[in-house]
Amino acid sequence: MGWKISSRVSDILEKAGGFEGISREDAGFLLRLDLEAREVYALMETANRLSREQFGKKGENHLHIGVNVAPCPFNCAFCSLTEHAGIFKEDVDFTEDAILAWARMGEAQSADALNLMTTGTFSFERLLEIGRLLKKEVRVPLVANTRDITHREGERLLEAGFVGAYHAVRLGEGVDTPFKREKRIQTIRVLNDVGLLWMNCIEPVGPEHALDEIVDLMFLARRYGAVYSGVMRRINFPGSPMERFGMITEREMARMVAVSRLVMGDVPRAHCTHEPHSASSMAGANLFFPEVGASPRDGTADTGKGRGKSLSVCSEILREMGWDPHLPSNCFPAVAAR
Repeated sequence: MGWKISSRVSDILEKAGGFEGISREDAGFLLRLDLEAREVYALMETANRLSREQFGKKGENHLHIGVNVAPCPFNCAFCSLTEHAGIFKEDVDFTEDAILAWARMGEAQSADALNLMTTGTFSFERLLEIGRLLKKEVRVPLVANTRDITHREGERLLEAGFVGAYHAVRLGEGVDTPFKREKRIQTIRVLNDVGLLWMNCIEPVGPEHALDEIVDLMFLARRYGAVYSGVMRRINFPGSPMERFGMITEREMARMVAVSRLVMGDVPRAHCTHEPHSASSMAGANLFFPEVGASPRDGTADTGKGRGKSLSVCSEILREMGWDPHLPSNCFPAVAAR
């Protein structure tokens, strides 16, 4: 009756449905499928089924807390927190009281993690102090989102109470950023070596990025055993030098999220998308990032008063899509067991 999907896509999805992962060639092929093709919906169904079988009904909320605003001198092209962007003129560190209030709000609203983000020149010692404070005051797992680190610095994060770190090799690394890809990968090795859980996302995706580069980062996430991976699109803040490229749509994100989920196979404990939306939660994503404090996607110092979505909004989206945000986290079983 004309309802069949192509034999190649059928073969890829059948293999992927056994949590075996897929090849680089197949991942690139799936990313090039026409969004209107029924094969895309079969792809999303397979990714959705993998996540629901592997993660149960758990929907994850990892609360992003941007602890400082600063005109960062590293000037990553996609970031609003840079000198070149000209949005923020001076350094502003959110107070301990504000950070603690956000952390307690996260705990009260069943956040699964607190993801503490700093700008590139923020004091590492200060991040450790904040970690030690939150470790004493809340029981939510702490995740660092900071600069490249050494083995000793990784050990100090553990000593301060952090259980994991978010770190990504960004699309356009070394071109849109001043950082070397190998240095970013070395930090991932450090995290694995010292016992910090490594969190990842393919980001910040824009229309200008080659699909082969996107596929490469999907397989890097699998190779180094990311606790979660997924897809984050670039959000163009007002005046962004990337505005000329436009942005990808949520539908395009959902296709990428699904392919990433197939690539990851049985490796992850969750699968993420950002910014939170429902389309990707039908394509294998079960992890959202509610946001407060500074955000590289916003021109407002506290993104909780800007474009950042709240814990309650993220939880409602998850519930509407059949995920339960109040179940125990799959990402931190050892922490939950304490």
